[in-house]
Amino acid sequence: MSGHSKWATIKHAKGAADAKRGQMFTKLIKEISIAARMGGGSLDGNPRLRTAILKARGANMPKDNIDRAIKKGTGELEGVSYEELTYEAYAPGGVAVLIEVLTDNKNRAAADVRNILTRAGGQLATAGSVSRLFRRQGIITLDGDKYTEDQVMEAAIDGGAEDVSLSDGIIEVTTAPEDFEAVLNVLNDKNFETLSAEVSMVAETEMALDNDATAKAMKLVERLEENDDVQNVYSNIEIPEGFEAE
Repeated sequence: MSGHSKWATIKHAKGAADAKRGQMFTKLIKEISIAARMGGGSLDGNPRLRTAILKARGANMPKDNIDRAIKKGTGELEGVSYEELTYEAYAPGGVAVLIEVLTDNKNRAAADVRNILTRAGGQLATAGSVSRLFRRQGIITLDGDKYTEDQVMEAAIDGGAEDVSLSDGIIEVTTAPEDFEAVLNVLNDKNFETLSAEVSMVAETEMALDNDATAKAMKLVERLEENDDVQNVYSNIEIPEGFEAE
């Protein structure tokens, strides 16, 4: 779950260093491959590929993994052909959920998403009813124990960032989508090590629920994220003060 709340940002950033790193790399490889298949392997003429690689570098993916993913996408190496799907849904409590899928079997992916939603008390939404609640935004995270907010802010604002904030040990840099690459490059040039970097979907307004309803909605989101075909999950839930996931 990326970029839609401080809780999610912290979870996502710290997740880059835990046991889910392998699954995250798998999702990044799929994104790079499909970007290369659709727009070619040249970074100069393929902005989607550039963004996917920046995201992979932000998660500290090895260069060899990135190169292999590009070659699989362009057909230089044998690989799987993926299709892109987007599902709009509501979690328990009416929380809006946007689900981005990259899959080699759209029937399986559709069945899995519907099954996860049904079991968790969610439901599919009509096209456009959820997506209109989100906007694209660049999100870059850094370790607040390693750098100060002022250090990051000085570099990021010079690069064109919109905002820099510190929460629970994670520094979050936000940018306009068109400025994401420039800001990340400035941070990299100044030798800042990022925890994550991506152009994400951020809710225009968030929905607040009580702790019990929040836990149910978050469990649905996490089950979706655990599915191999699901690439990204975004929601508009506002996490209550002091909330801790089980």
